[in-house]
Amino acid sequence: MPKQFSDLGISAPILKAITELKIVVPTEIQQKTIPLLLSNTTDLVGLAKTGTGKTAAFGLPILQLIDTNLPVVQAVILVPTRELGHQIFRNLEDFSKYLPQVSIAATCGGIPIKPQIERLSLPTHIVVATPGRLIDLMQRKAINLKETKFLVLDEADEMVTILKESLDEIVAELPATHNTFLFSATMPGTIKQLIQNYLNKNVVQVSANMETIGNQGIDHEYIVVDPIEKLDVLMHFLNSKEGERGIIFCKTKAAVNKLAKNLAINRFSSGALHGSLSQGIRDRIMEQFREGYINILVATDLAARGIDVKEISYVVNYHLPDVYEAYVHRSGRTARAGAKGLSLTVLQPEEVVEIADFEKELGIKFTQFKKPTVASIEENNTLLWAKQIFKTKPNHDVAPELKEKIKTVFHHLTKDELIEKLLANYMLQNKNEPLEKPVKKLKKN
Repeated sequence: MPKQFSDLGISAPILKAITELKIVVPTEIQQKTIPLLLSNTTDLVGLAKTGTGKTAAFGLPILQLIDTNLPVVQAVILVPTRELGHQIFRNLEDFSKYLPQVSIAATCGGIPIKPQIERLSLPTHIVVATPGRLIDLMQRKAINLKETKFLVLDEADEMVTILKESLDEIVAELPATHNTFLFSATMPGTIKQLIQNYLNKNVVQVSANMETIGNQGIDHEYIVVDPIEKLDVLMHFLNSKEGERGIIFCKTKAAVNKLAKNLAINRFSSGALHGSLSQGIRDRIMEQFREGYINILVATDLAARGIDVKEISYVVNYHLPDVYEAYVHRSGRTARAGAKGLSLTVLQPEEVVEIADFEKELGIKFTQFKKPTVASIEENNTLLWAKQIFKTKPNHDVAPELKEKIKTVFHHLTKDELIEKLLANYMLQNKNEPLEKPVKKLKKN
C-alpha cells in the first residue's frame, strides 16, 4: 500500500484540508522531503521536475512548523515571478484552511507596494515574495526578518541571476540559525555554486525520479517542417485540439507577439504573455486562461512560470529551447496532477540532430509526430477562412444603397451556390499562398 500523508507526520488539520483538495497519495518528492523538513534540523536541496508537487513538499511542513503564538515572519518563500508567487500563496491558503491562526502574505513585484506595506503591518507568519520586492520592503523597513526560521528558494534555477545579486542582502537580515530549503527542476553549475555559498555544508539533497507521478503522462513528440509551412502546420495542429487548453512557447517577446497576432487574425482563442506586458494585462490574460475564456497562451519561458492549470492538455515548443532545463519547465506545464499531456516540438530539418542530445540529457524518448499532408493543410486553411467570415462583425457603416446593389448581384443564388462560388474564389486567390498573406490584404482593404 502506498504511503499516506499521515505516515509522513502531517497533522490532522492539514490532512483534512488536502483530503478535501483530493491530494491523497504523496508524490516521490513529498515522501522524501516532508519528514526531513518536519524534523527541522537541516538545510535541504530538493531536485524534482515541474508538476511533481514541490509546493506541498515544502508548504505542508512549513505550515505545521509555524508557531502561531509568535506574531512574526517565520518563513520566507522566494519565487522568480509574481504569477508563481500568487499560485503558491493560493496553494498555502488552501492547505491551511483549518489553520485559521496562520497568516500568509504575498509580496511580489509588478503591483503597487503600498498595500503590501499595509498588509505587513499586521501579524504575518509566512511571506511569499519575489527577491526584488522583498529587498525593497526590507530597505523601507516594512518587513522584519530577524526571527525568520525558514528560507525557501523555489524554482531556484529560474532566478539564478537575481539570487546571485540579492541573496547576500536577504541572508544578512536573517538570524544565523535559520534553515534554507532550495528546490529546483534542474541542477546547473550556477545552482551548485549557490548551494556551496548559502547552504550548510551538511546539506541534505533529495531528488525525485524523472518518471514521477506528475510527468510520467507526457508524450514527447517532434514534427519536422520547412520555415514557410511552420504556421500552417501549427494551425492544423491547433484545430485538431479545438476546445482543449495549451501553451505555445517562443524564444523571444517579438516572436510571441508575431505568432499571437497571426493566431488572432485566424480567430484562434488565444492570448500573449511576456515580460514587457504590464502586470495588469498579464493578470487579465492569465485569468481568462484559467477561467477558460481563452484556450491558447503564447508565451516566453519566464512569463509562463506559475501557470498551474490542471487541464493543459498540450505544450508546443514553437522554437527549440536553447537549454535542456527550459524544455523541462515547458513540458512540465502539461500532464499535471497525474493527467496525460503532449509536448510537441516544431523543428526545422537542420534541428533534428539535436533531439538525440535532449533524449540523452533528460532521459526521455521522443517520437515523430505525423506531419499533415499538403491537401489536409489546404483543407484546414479553407476551414479557417470560413470561420474568419463567420466571426467577422457586420460593418454597419456601409451605405444601404451599396448593400442593396450587392444583394441584387447575389439574389438569385441559393445558399449552396453562394458557398460554392465563395470557395472557388478563395481557391483561385490563395493558390500556393500561405493563409496569412490574403488575410493581411483583406484587412488593409
